[in-house]
Order: sequence, then C-alpha cells, then structure tokens
Amino acid sequence: MSLTGSCLCGAIAYQASAINNTISHCHCQMCRKFHGAAFASYGSVAPANFKWLRGEQALKSYTASNGTIRQFCQHCGSSLTFTSKSQPTIELALGSLDVDITQRPVAHIFTAYKANWYSITDGLPCYTEDADE
Repeated sequence: MSLTGSCLCGAIAYQASAINNTISHCHCQMCRKFHGAAFASYGSVAPANFKWLRGEQALKSYTASNGTIRQFCQHCGSSLTFTSKSQPTIELALGSLDVDITQRPVAHIFTAYKANWYSITDGLPCYTEDADE
C-alpha cells in the first residue's frame, strides 16, 4: 500500500507505506491552534515507512514548549507532521493525505482541553489525557 499526501499549495509531498491503526483525534490546545480547528486527526507512521517525495526544503518546524516538533509548509502553512521525543513514530496530519484510507479513528485524546463549543458525539472512547496514560 502506498499513501501519498501533500500541502495545500503542492510544494511538499510525502509517501507513507503504512499507517498504524492508532488514528486519534487530539483536542489539546497546541493541536487545536496548529490546525485551526476543534481537534487534529493524526495517524502514526514508522519512520522507515515514510519519505518526503518533494519540497523538503520548504518544510518549516516549530518546537513547542513540551518538545514536540510540528512541521508545516513555509508557503501555504499546511500542517503536515508531528513528532515527539517520547514516541518513535511520525504522526501525519490526516487532512494532508491525497488518498483515501481504510483505517478509522479509535479515540479522542486530551479531551480535558477540548474546545467548549464542540461536542463529541461519535461514540469513540474519550481520554482526558493521552490514551497511553
């Protein structure tokens, strides 16, 4: 399986050979601000299963106060990846995928910080912090 994704302007493109079955919707304040939405949807990819196809020189990174690194396109601002020192995976912003996937989200995480104007009604498990904690 080959999954491709790109930024809004098309300057950056990537390929992932597999997304783990740990897709989640993150409601933490950093994800909400980075995506400009009620939550961010991420899928985990092992670094060995990910590569940039073009535009890597257009990537910009932001390192948050908690050490997480978020990558985005310097031209259009599209959110692309998220990495954490505590997890050996690359989290793909699923909205940047150019293809359909068969996996579905399994949980909402960091719901203690969710936007008060959004109600979670899809029946997925909700965790006030990370699902692993």
